[in-house]
Amino acid sequence: MQVFPILRAGVAGLALLAVSSCDETPSGGSGFKAKYAVARDALENGQYDRAKRQYLRLIKDAGPLAPRLQLEYAHAELRSGNYAQAASMASNLASSQRGKARAASLSVQGTAQHELALALLAEGQTSGAKQQLSAARAALAEVVKDHPDLDPIGSLSGRLAKIDARLKTL
Repeated sequence: MQVFPILRAGVAGLALLAVSSCDETPSGGSGFKAKYAVARDALENGQYDRAKRQYLRLIKDAGPLAPRLQLEYAHAELRSGNYAQAASMASNLASSQRGKARAASLSVQGTAQHELALALLAEGQTSGAKQQLSAARAALAEVVKDHPDLDPIGSLSGRLAKIDARLKTL
């Protein structure tokens, strides 16, 4: 699976902005930032199980940062190949967010749904794959349309084009 660098950068940027700019410090203060750094480092270094454990610990004390950390947790699920879980979590977040936070959630959701569809197609499950592709298309199309700045090198647009091409064959 290739998760596009812009998706990683978008999620990381939103989370770092939230952690560094929030007036309310989650319980634990500077310890929270250190624990976040451990979780983020684990995610970026492919230690997805460790990252997920760290994010789960952080979320319960994150206060207003919880949605951002939940998105990073969903991203860890995506990168570890748990596509259905990642899509579900990101979808739930997207439904409660606005603006770029919603778009970041939709990026994870759409990417996870696309990867899930590819797995379903490999298993011959055309109907389920088509549903996932359609949902992925809707999520990514919204991001590209409403927040083109989250796709500066065209990674999401490229994924969207692949989805469109695949849907035409089903």
